[in-house]
Amino acid sequence: MQASLAFGPEIREDATLFRLWAPLAERVSVRIEQRGEWEMQPIEHGWHVVEISDARPGDLYKFILPDGLEVPDPASRFQPHDVHGPSELIDPEFDWRTQDWKGRRWVEIVIYELHVGAFTEDGTFLSVIEKLDHLQKLGITAIQLMPISDFPGRYGWGYDGVLPYAPDSSYGRPADLKRLVDAAHAHGICVFLDVVYNHFGPDGNELPAYTPIFSDRHKTPWGYGLNYDGDGSRFVRDFVIQNAIYWLREFRVDGLRLDAVHTIKDDSDPHVLHELADSVRQALPERHIHLILENEDNNSGLLIRDGEGKPCHFTAQWNDDIHHGLHVAATGETFGYYGDYTDYQSRLGRALAEGFAFQGEPMTYRGRSRGTPSAGLPSTAFISFIQNHDQIGNRAMGDRMVASRPIEAIKAIAAVYLLSPQTPMLFMGEEWGSTEPFPFFCDLDENLNSKVRLGRKEELSRLPGFDAEDAPDPTGEATFLSAKLRWDKAAQNSELSHYYERLIGLRREKIVPLLQRACGHSSIYDQISPLICVRWQFGQVTLQLTANLSGETVCHEIPAGDHVLFTSASPSGNRMAPWTVVWDLSAGVLEDHAHDH
Repeated sequence: MQASLAFGPEIREDATLFRLWAPLAERVSVRIEQRGEWEMQPIEHGWHVVEISDARPGDLYKFILPDGLEVPDPASRFQPHDVHGPSELIDPEFDWRTQDWKGRRWVEIVIYELHVGAFTEDGTFLSVIEKLDHLQKLGITAIQLMPISDFPGRYGWGYDGVLPYAPDSSYGRPADLKRLVDAAHAHGICVFLDVVYNHFGPDGNELPAYTPIFSDRHKTPWGYGLNYDGDGSRFVRDFVIQNAIYWLREFRVDGLRLDAVHTIKDDSDPHVLHELADSVRQALPERHIHLILENEDNNSGLLIRDGEGKPCHFTAQWNDDIHHGLHVAATGETFGYYGDYTDYQSRLGRALAEGFAFQGEPMTYRGRSRGTPSAGLPSTAFISFIQNHDQIGNRAMGDRMVASRPIEAIKAIAAVYLLSPQTPMLFMGEEWGSTEPFPFFCDLDENLNSKVRLGRKEELSRLPGFDAEDAPDPTGEATFLSAKLRWDKAAQNSELSHYYERLIGLRREKIVPLLQRACGHSSIYDQISPLICVRWQFGQVTLQLTANLSGETVCHEIPAGDHVLFTSASPSGNRMAPWTVVWDLSAGVLEDHAHDH
């Protein structure tokens, strides 16, 4: 048997140990359905434990608090009847076919973000397996699953989860998730999980009844922050840190994407994020483990490297600056946060060369400064994209830009981010130009549903350019069903799929070798409006981007001949047509004023 974790049941040879951290409860019992009820023994630090010799996998159980409240195990491994039902005792053993899998190096990673419920018609872990051949052929080396920890209702984005150790039952059983991970590894594809350590959802979180899980000293957009630095915080920190290790060890996933870490408040030292990253890397030193951040504050300190160029804490961060610049270029939209990217050429140039477009400068939309210096980080510390769940779902109709923009524009901005030294990420269906929307959806009780509907309208009303009244009902099943990919349409747009496959293939053949042999590189961007001109130096090789993402033909001398790696349109003399992207790979050294990475 594998080494036990402090949270959740432990199946031993002759008995099962049940344990619950409940410092606010004087006594606790555990009730196993159709078996009986056992009083638990209180021990030090607020723990309650009991060994039961008759318990076996498949048993359903709940904990009973002194006031009669019945609660599931907060570290439940499975909830067959949703968040308010009993927890199921799960045998962790699994016959892995890919025993020797150690993961993939970060420079090889091309991420594909997907929502399990909307990715296929069946919406299960097992049905994702059926599409792995497609993803492998496309060149994907990592799938990133939107949150799968147990959340209330039949469908949802997953960010309102309340039982972080249990895969949501609407997607299948824990063994099904392991089968998916095993199959992905057999295809040479990593699996990353999106995890939420900044809040719990509004329905089904019973922890406040018996633990000091929240802190009134810290506020988040969802209410009180988690108690990472007050009385009892050691166990709250352990609950989260051990959860991260649990997914990586028991399910053999290859990495985690931490949601909205800018909302995780912790005044102690070390910060819980640092402790989590350090604990994960110490627990699994033999594997390639990748830790990804979403961080609206653009804090480059979380991405620092050691003397060998390895991440000290986190591997990479989603780079919204790349998305916003490319979105404005392709759509011309300048409302909301896009207003800070009207000068998209310079914003994109800096973001491609240095990571963040804002490195401490004021941002009008936020009303304060944003970011810290990032030019000293490698390009691979940033993940770039033109679609993800947030940027589509933040729109009133959840519409993708491909539904309203010319295909030439989409192909041009795809060529920019897929061949950049930054790590690329696709969103499900992007490769064939899927026009299915991805609006926000959830399934709560009617009281909470009405609050979600009102809150969604208020949120959208603050973003000019959206008509909140026309937005789909976020709690309606039809909204969820509208987000499901239509795989029958994939073959209808095979030309775009081949285009994506070609770009990812070029990345694998030409860009990845540069990243593999370079401990660091240098980059500069030139202000040649309306063009985007960026150059990266890898030893004696220069990678150069020249892009005209404007609607006008531009006169400019561009690379030509044998050194051109890719061009989206054939340049005519020194004239670049709209939506022309040229990547050049040649021998040469950058000027002395290059920004060292």
